[in-house]
Amino acid sequence: MSDHRLAGQHSVEASARLVRNYRYAEERLMRVMAGWIALTPELPAKLVLGRHVWDCAQHADAWGRRLPELRAPAQQSEPPNGTAVAFFDLLESVDGRGQTVERLTGVYRVLKPHLAAVYAAHLAKANAVYEPPTRRILERCLSEERRHVAAGTTVLARLVSGPGGQRRGDEWCDRLAQALHAARGVTGEETELTLEAPTNGGDARRDLVALDSAFDPARVPADLARAVAAHYGDGEVVAIARIGEYRLVKVRRIAATGASILQSQWRRAGDEWRIVSDDVVRTDPG
Repeated sequence: MSDHRLAGQHSVEASARLVRNYRYAEERLMRVMAGWIALTPELPAKLVLGRHVWDCAQHADAWGRRLPELRAPAQQSEPPNGTAVAFFDLLESVDGRGQTVERLTGVYRVLKPHLAAVYAAHLAKANAVYEPPTRRILERCLSEERRHVAAGTTVLARLVSGPGGQRRGDEWCDRLAQALHAARGVTGEETELTLEAPTNGGDARRDLVALDSAFDPARVPADLARAVAAHYGDGEVVAIARIGEYRLVKVRRIAATGASILQSQWRRAGDEWRIVSDDVVRTDPG
């Protein structure tokens, strides 16, 4: 007779609670990331968030469908404690247009590395005989969290190269890690905060889109380029779009006080381009 232990690590009730905790983390993160997509101007960051929102939704759904098999109502989420809710509120709070570094830092340097570590620990202890459904979900989520971290940190590395980017990211990472530690992780059971290293097995290639995207100044008609140069002087054209008879042009200007992005609207009048509107849409202090 085999002496293999058939009982799982957790009771059925405890397993259901953990699943609700996992679902809360994945569902809350899905909603946070979805809300950030429109707020994020950097194309590689916008696209990586969009791709990973879908996976988070699938994770939440998989955990929710596991619950009836554990004699619990389907598709329910449960935070482990109020401090965990406060952590997610803090994670979500960076909704400013110039806070992409903080957004990606929170997701890809704190929460997803923590989820990967928690899933890996659970998988290592889950009984292969007694808990195969849980193990299958853990294996999928773990693989995808590692892939997400690899992709997200690659995009983030490009963003923090600007003035103060690395410092901002490090400070936000420390603040979030402290908040997550206070909550004892996404399960409320972590005595020490664990974060997987971003190099732990994730293949980011399928998630990286437009990573090296750059604006080609040749897209600007020569006569319009001359008009823009005459108007802005030493400004650099960084984007152009056509809307009917109009051209929207974004120009980046550098001054001693920092950088600014100006958006102007142009319309052809006879043989000349004339400016219709001119607005400052973003400033980055030096």
